Amino acid sequence: MTFDLASAPIVFLAWERGLALPEDSLLAGADGTRINHATNDPSLTFLRLWDKSVLTGPAELLAAAESLDDDELSDHATLLRLTRDAGGRSLGTAALYYADDLELHQPDHTVHVSTGEADVAALEALCPPDDVNDVGLARLAHKCTIMSSAEPDAAPLACSAYGEYQGLLAPLGTLVAPEFRRQGMGRLATSIAAHEALAAGLIVQLSADVNNAPAHSLATSLGLSVAGLQTRVSLPSPQSPHK
Repeated sequence: MTFDLASAPIVFLAWERGLALPEDSLLAGADGTRINHATNDPSLTFLRLWDKSVLTGPAELLAAAESLDDDELSDHATLLRLTRDAGGRSLGTAALYYADDLELHQPDHTVHVSTGEADVAALEALCPPDDVNDVGLARLAHKCTIMSSAEPDAAPLACSAYGEYQGLLAPLGTLVAPEFRRQGMGRLATSIAAHEALAAGLIVQLSADVNNAPAHSLATSLGLSVAGLQTRVSLPSPQSPHK
């Protein structure tokens, strides 16, 4: 058991803060009743966590989605249709995994870990730009890079990093050098970063695009528990209206 449902209120609180929802609205919300929260943010976001669901975005889009059920809103194609005239751009649908405890597996060999930014940059230079952008290590403050040795000229093999969301959750991101993929390096790096986050008093969160089979495999192999999903569409900002 890697996530105790007694910790769910902490996850709810983080998302309430992040989505600017009224306090306790997720925790106290009636089962099966979606929360619609109008905002001025240039995005339309559908979030499902356990038996709670939230749709946030411009009021006119919330009204247009009123007749749609949660399964329909989980599909990014639905949100794209809703925002077509507003210039919506899909940011995809991601499954959300959580852990408030993880079993510690000691590797059978010495692992050399760097926390330096230069080693992260060296790793990113080895990887396709799309992978670098998707993982977004630069956005995550706490980095753990597995190195090939302890020597000054050691090469980076994989990096996992975590940030802090609302001071409660630790979003994870992992990048592995192409030459060392499918060798367990990503799992090892993610495990190290996840345990660092747990030791800092945070709940681990891993977001995996629904079409990213390796990411789902990584989450389940570590023992993280799936709790829901997030579907997002970005909209042009008021300063840059869609034409």
